[in-house]
Amino acid sequence: MSKNQEYIQQYAEYAMEQMRRYGIPASVTLAQGICESASGQSELSRKGNNHFGIKATSSWIENGGKYLVYTDDRPNEKFCQYANVGDSYEHHSQFLKRNGRYAELFQLSPDDYKGWTNGLQDVGYASSKQYAATLQNIIEKNGLQKYDQMVMQEMKAEGKSFGTADNPRQATSNDVSVQDTEEKKYSFPLKREEFMLVTSPFGTRKDPLDTSKYQVHKGIDIQTNHEAVLATEDKGKVVNVNSNANTNGGRSVTVEYNRNDGSIYQCTYMHLDSISVKVGDEVAAGQKLGISGNTGYRTTGEHLHFGVKSISTDGTKRDIDPAAYLAEISQKGNISLQVLSNGKDLTAQYKSASKSDANVQPDTAMSPDEWMKKILSSEDSGVNMPIADPVIEIAMTMFTSLMALALQIDTSSEEEKMQKATDAAVSKSIDLTPILPSYKTCTISLHDGKPNLYADNGVVQLNRELSNAEINKIQQTLGSTMMNDDEKRRSIASVINSAVVTLQMSQNYQNNLENQQGRQESVQLK
Repeated sequence: MSKNQEYIQQYAEYAMEQMRRYGIPASVTLAQGICESASGQSELSRKGNNHFGIKATSSWIENGGKYLVYTDDRPNEKFCQYANVGDSYEHHSQFLKRNGRYAELFQLSPDDYKGWTNGLQDVGYASSKQYAATLQNIIEKNGLQKYDQMVMQEMKAEGKSFGTADNPRQATSNDVSVQDTEEKKYSFPLKREEFMLVTSPFGTRKDPLDTSKYQVHKGIDIQTNHEAVLATEDKGKVVNVNSNANTNGGRSVTVEYNRNDGSIYQCTYMHLDSISVKVGDEVAAGQKLGISGNTGYRTTGEHLHFGVKSISTDGTKRDIDPAAYLAEISQKGNISLQVLSNGKDLTAQYKSASKSDANVQPDTAMSPDEWMKKILSSEDSGVNMPIADPVIEIAMTMFTSLMALALQIDTSSEEEKMQKATDAAVSKSIDLTPILPSYKTCTISLHDGKPNLYADNGVVQLNRELSNAEINKIQQTLGSTMMNDDEKRRSIASVINSAVVTLQMSQNYQNNLENQQGRQESVQLK
């Protein structure tokens, strides 16, 4: 993970809080923090929690504000020193809000990052003539716009208004934002901004290694990308660590939590790439236990298998649905993340038992098309994909539209379509044989963000990256308002057929050439 990404992961919530309070785009605040603090590595940020290079005025000092002496434009200048990074973010927002020079910027929409960055440069926030371009590059390269959209959607959904009165600051302690001591005692097993994507829920399922058989899945499988797995409660005790990658569940960690009634919950994390704790360690909520991976015999790709056991006071053990456990801790810890599998929030059925829970979100049904688009627009869509590449954006757009078209003619049940949408979004591969029923196989997949076509018509097998001309043709077809869906499917089938026929003709030509050479050699030998 790059320094910029580490910075974003650590301080994004601060920037979003400031957006709610002052209407300053979170993306702009984060980009300025990255730029002004060297991603939190500058001396000012390390020694004084000053992430925006704000100088200490005489009034700051007279009011008891602490400061550091540092050489910047001039020797031995005084810069504000803060108790924590959250205070630095708050002071930066106040600096902009109270300075008449920036008044016009606050007339802009809170998600207009280009207007804000251009405006900051125009009114002389920084001396560099490339300041706006620099900030926009940081924003777009790291996809910081998503934090603006998250706040905008949140404010709209909750009917809230921007401003300090309606959005009081969260208390801060050691640079960790907390609303309440009780809430900080709980965490989900992975850090997510919107939802955790479950690719296989708890219960009976087809064995992923042998689809002719069924098995009881005693946990949930969560999509991961070589990331930190986290303890879910305070005062947990590590009771088991398996460091042997060559076992069914691979490297794993089990953490135990006591309940007031004497019962125990055990949470197990499987298929880890590495482990950061040992047996006997006491862990806190949100503490890193290890890194997700793909170790073990029973795995078809990287993911986190998260299992939960309940142990009663008489020692009876039983596997419980981890969604029920996550519903419990989300209520206790005021965690608003959803746990989604095939478009459904797995925790909703357990949360609904508590009518007083204000965080219960309605279980609105999604179509397979809507579900796939939701996955592809989430943070999980970037798994194994380069970030902020315009070529990949085009490929992803084409991929989404193609999948929607394929789903429309799929005769499977809605449940099966939802699973296909999940599989396609996770594997980045679309089955197009419904469009070309005479083919044995036809898929378009994204490898490193580039669309690759694999087709087998029973005579030849084609396996290559789509050309720019083919991509453009498919894009034009999918975006056409003059063609109906049947015409679009025929047009795309024509593109694929043309590619296969061209290969077939090339192979026939090569075979004929080789046969002619063989006959000539045979005549010469006679």
